[in-house]
Amino acid sequence: MVKNKFQFYLPLVLAGILLVGMFIGLQLGQTGIRIPVLHARQSDKLKEVVRYVEDNYVDTLSRETVNDKAISGLLHNLDPHSVYISASEYHEYTDPLLGSFEGIGVRFQIERDTVMVITPVSGGPSERIGIRAGDRIVKIDGKNVAGIHITNNEVMKKLKGEKGTKVSVSIFRRGVQGLLSFTITRDVIPTYSVDIAYMADPVTGYIRLNNFSETTPDEIAKSLTDLRAAGMKKLILDLRGNGGGYLKAAIDLADELLPSGKLIVYTQGAHHPKEVSYSGSGGLFEQGDLAILIDEYSASASEIVAGAIQDNDRGLIIGRRSFGKGLVQEQMNFGDGSAIRLTVARYYTPTGRCIQRSYKNGSDDDYTSYYHQLMTGEEENPDSIKFPDSLKFKTPKGKIVYGGGGIMPDIYIPAEKDTALAYYNLAINKGTVYQFALDFTDRNRKALSRFRTFRDFDRDFNLTEAQFNDFIAFATKQGIKRGTKNYTASDQRIRVMIKAYVGRNILDNDGFFPLLNRIDPTFLKAMAVLEKKDR
Repeated sequence: MVKNKFQFYLPLVLAGILLVGMFIGLQLGQTGIRIPVLHARQSDKLKEVVRYVEDNYVDTLSRETVNDKAISGLLHNLDPHSVYISASEYHEYTDPLLGSFEGIGVRFQIERDTVMVITPVSGGPSERIGIRAGDRIVKIDGKNVAGIHITNNEVMKKLKGEKGTKVSVSIFRRGVQGLLSFTITRDVIPTYSVDIAYMADPVTGYIRLNNFSETTPDEIAKSLTDLRAAGMKKLILDLRGNGGGYLKAAIDLADELLPSGKLIVYTQGAHHPKEVSYSGSGGLFEQGDLAILIDEYSASASEIVAGAIQDNDRGLIIGRRSFGKGLVQEQMNFGDGSAIRLTVARYYTPTGRCIQRSYKNGSDDDYTSYYHQLMTGEEENPDSIKFPDSLKFKTPKGKIVYGGGGIMPDIYIPAEKDTALAYYNLAINKGTVYQFALDFTDRNRKALSRFRTFRDFDRDFNLTEAQFNDFIAFATKQGIKRGTKNYTASDQRIRVMIKAYVGRNILDNDGFFPLLNRIDPTFLKAMAVLEKKDR
């Protein structure tokens, strides 16, 4: 969790103090090690260590390298979430939380070692000059980027840049001879935390949120307003895979869902006094049935919202146990473009739960316990989860909830482990369904371009038997055999997923999630529970 608070220009002495992390693992007194005596007062020890390293280390080290390694070492050994952000990594860390970045405005994927445009951002600089979905970027500023094993991060570094600067690209487009050349003027590109908001049935709204950024409160307010205008009486809020973001954005979202005067969260640290947040009046969905969907990748701000709803008996939490990040970070920026995010407080849900995983055995301990949780089968078997009585809390209506490692849902949905879905699972996990849909879209873009809305696409597009047989042959070439029996359930799901991926390729998320949800057990359970509550 990151507090939206930036401070600049830490005193240079702080960088020297932080160098202790670089030496935390030294073991002195072994054979072959000279041990000089540094005559320094305790308060000057770190300064002497810095000077000693610079003057005597076996290789040449720049001050920047020493500082970066030292700061990273110290923060890593404090807790799992305090982190140093170098200047080169700054935008990678912060852009998702700002709600925008500066670049050319395309969503791309590296396919067969080529940068492929999945879709240009609507109204962005790439779309304005004629770049289309399906275009392959072969050169950037005259340098080849195809067939050289370029990474996503490397592509982003080449395409991002300050507003007003220019970048040239050479494009291969199916059906056009030679390469097309474009010069793109970079601009501010908005990013969105709401993936989609739509009516799942005449009275049930669905919102999927991918993170908590500066723009999240405004996006949520618009989504709730639009859904209410469309007749929403119930809401499914999907926070699965949402790793968190700004604390304030989480508080604002919970405020929209809770009646006035309800405790949302409080934070406290050794050097940060207790801060308490309550809901105000005028929330956009204070009444009406509510379900929050979470999974093992829901963390931080997602857990604050889920905890506030669960502890206030406002709605049901459905899915799998969340990650368990109960620490608050504050970001402090250096003048050279780098920054640190330092854990300054813990947060607590309304019943007093701290849901942070233990890291008493080291800063990596909470990640180790998380992977242990996955390996021991918790995803498939919730009965394997054991909570000590010391972590037991009660909501106002007497429901038992637990702290000490994530939010445990009210209704647990185990990960599917069905032999009847073996063919489907293998085809999905190896990316075969995705790749087939991408190739299919690429070959049929002209015909698919007639679909301008999800309603039209859903009604008029379905795979023919011949097209599905093409998929079976495609999967077989990749070593995925369908078998001769027990494949009906897999076939049904694969058909839906191919259609969903084609929908995403032409209509973005509006063409994807409504189809995905039709075969999603957690979503379907939420729909069934809300319908039952209505009856």
